[in-house]
Amino acid sequence: MEQLGFEFEVQPKRLTKVSPARLATFADCPRRYRMSYLDRPTPTRTGPWAHSTLGAVVHNALRALFDLPPQRRTPVRAAALLAEQWQSGGFADAAQAAVYRERATGWVMDYVEHHDVSGFPVGLERWVSATVSTEPGRPASMIIEGRADRIDERDGELVIVDYKTGRRAPGEDEARGSQALALYAVAASRTLRRPCHRVELHHLPTGTVAAADHTEDSLRRHLTRAEETADDLRTATDSLAAGGDSELLFPARVGPRCAWCDFRPSCAQGKQASLEAKPWELLAP
Repeated sequence: MEQLGFEFEVQPKRLTKVSPARLATFADCPRRYRMSYLDRPTPTRTGPWAHSTLGAVVHNALRALFDLPPQRRTPVRAAALLAEQWQSGGFADAAQAAVYRERATGWVMDYVEHHDVSGFPVGLERWVSATVSTEPGRPASMIIEGRADRIDERDGELVIVDYKTGRRAPGEDEARGSQALALYAVAASRTLRRPCHRVELHHLPTGTVAAADHTEDSLRRHLTRAEETADDLRTATDSLAAGGDSELLFPARVGPRCAWCDFRPSCAQGKQASLEAKPWELLAP
C-alpha cells in the first residue's frame, strides 16, 4: 500500500505473521491464545455456540448468493440458500432453532431487497496478506493476513464489507475502530494492488450499514497497535519455546467473557470467574 508510506520491500530476517483473530485473542486473553494456537493436543473445548452457528449460516448464504449471476440474486433465492446452509448447533432445541431460522431467512431476504447486490465483488471470503512496516524506511516487522467477508470495488477503490448478526447494530465509531477491518484494508490493497480506505459493517438484523473512511494516519495507528500486540505475542511464544513457564507467559485474563469462552472446560480460573453461559445466551433477542 505504497500511497500510505508503508514499506513493503525491505524485510528483516524474521517477521511475525499475525491475523486479526490472533491479535484479538491474545489481547483479550493470552491463555486462550495459547490454548487456541500453541497447545498440542488442543485442550478440551465447549460445544458449538448458537450465535456463531447463526452467523456462519448467514455468511455462507450470502457468499453463495454472490456466486450467482446478478439476475438470480433474488430474495427468494437468498431464502433458499439459507435453507441449504442451515445448521442448528448450539440452539436450545428444535423449536428455538426454527425461530431463528425464520428470522435469518427474513434478514437475508430483506438484505437482497434493500441493498444493491448486482455488482461483482473482487473477493468473497478472500484471503489477503501483506508484509508491512509501520513507518516509512523501517524494515518490515509483520505479515498481516486474514479472510475478508467481501471486497467490493467502487470508483476505482476497494471497499471492505463485513457482515454482522449480533444483538446490536454497530455504529460508525465501531467501524472506524475495528482493527480487523483496518488490517483487511491494508492487506487487500497490497494483495489486489488497488487503494482501499473504506470499511463497512453490514448488520443483517437491522439492515443498517456502519461505514468509515480511513486516512493514511488512521490506518497507520491501527498497524502500530497491531505491531505492539505482535511484539508481546512473539516474545511470549519465543520464551515458551525456550522452556518458559506457560502459566506466567500466557496468563488468564478473567472477566465476564469467561462465561462463554471456548476453552472454559480447560481453564480452572475461567470457571471460577463467572457462571457458565448457555450455548444460546448470546443470540439476539
